[in-house]
Amino acid sequence: EALLIKVGISAVDEKGAQENLFSEIPHWDFEKTKKDASRIWETVLNKIQVKGKSKIQKEIFYTALYHSLLVPNLYTDSDGRYNGMDLKIHKTKDRHYTIFSLWDTFRATHPLFTIIEQKRTNEFIRTLLRQYQDGGRLPIWELAANYTNCMIGYHAIPVIADAYVKGIRDYDQKLALKAMVHSAMQDEFGLSSYKKNGFISASDEPESVSKNLEYAYDDWCIAVMAD
Repeated sequence: EALLIKVGISAVDEKGAQENLFSEIPHWDFEKTKKDASRIWETVLNKIQVKGKSKIQKEIFYTALYHSLLVPNLYTDSDGRYNGMDLKIHKTKDRHYTIFSLWDTFRATHPLFTIIEQKRTNEFIRTLLRQYQDGGRLPIWELAANYTNCMIGYHAIPVIADAYVKGIRDYDQKLALKAMVHSAMQDEFGLSSYKKNGFISASDEPESVSKNLEYAYDDWCIAVMAD
């Protein structure tokens, strides 16, 4: 026999998972669920129209675009609750996200979002600012409300600055600048040497050259936004 199975998921509690399930898929119509998902993806992928290329080239392009849009993931329950960076439950009327692998995404993925996902870009930045308020600093590489501290730099900063200079500004701009400066004033990961000497020597910190370059770029982004 064929079995129909529905799964609810929540980062808050079982009740949240159950309510998410009931609010998002209250029915048992598999074909409707499939068609709804296909329609949503078709709408998003149609924001970029590729013409004059072969079928294989189009498949490569749209597969890559699909992969680019898999994260960040929505992290709020249907009632607005989410797990904060302080590992406490918070509530918002906004859309709150998770999985900001910023070292991987600040160069190209988030700039792409400023073109095809401007509304979500504002939501992403408001999420980053809530993470700053809930946990005390902007994330470097956030995963499920955890500061993994994976990778280098503090690349929430260019994500915010890039959106700001492009006129995407539906967030607390003064809070954003305050959070950005706060990131640059920390002492870990070679920042104490960077602030003291203006550079990071190999004897002070692993990956000294890479970290120096990334901090220099991020600090320039702070200066651009401050200006």
